[in-house]
Amino acid sequence: MAKCGYTVVTAGAVALGAGVAKSVLGVKGHANFGLDLKKARIGFDGVTASAVAVLVELCYCTFATNSPGTASTTLTPAQVYGRVTAAGFTAAKTWTTEPTVITVIDEILLDPNKGLLVYDFPLGDTPDSALAEGFVYRANAPAAVNLRGTFWVERA
Repeated sequence: MAKCGYTVVTAGAVALGAGVAKSVLGVKGHANFGLDLKKARIGFDGVTASAVAVLVELCYCTFATNSPGTASTTLTPAQVYGRVTAAGFTAAKTWTTEPTVITVIDEILLDPNKGLLVYDFPLGDTPDSALAEGFVYRANAPAAVNLRGTFWVERA
């Protein structure tokens, strides 16, 4: 079956406040389709070698409240492969009020001193969402730091 693939990037640094969990990047499927998460990227711009690690969580989100564009900055997905068509799903960054309902599906501690995560989900192991639901990155840093992130998704 032919797929359409898209990338969503933070398109700039997202500031984390010290000790405050924040949803920093999110994607939400359309009422007629879900999303298949293919790749995940996140990196920090810290410069202090002794800084305490940042908790980064990959989360499933129903977006019962605060869908992308509500209490967040809207992002435009970019199509990277497949037949050219409108994305049909929404994306955003830097929520001021957390979306709900969030379920953590993976977590990692990353060094804020230029810490980096680049992960391509293996074929058959890609998380996928129900209709009109999706995924968010949430991060909690002990000290203020900036990050950038990317999701690669397919319409499912």
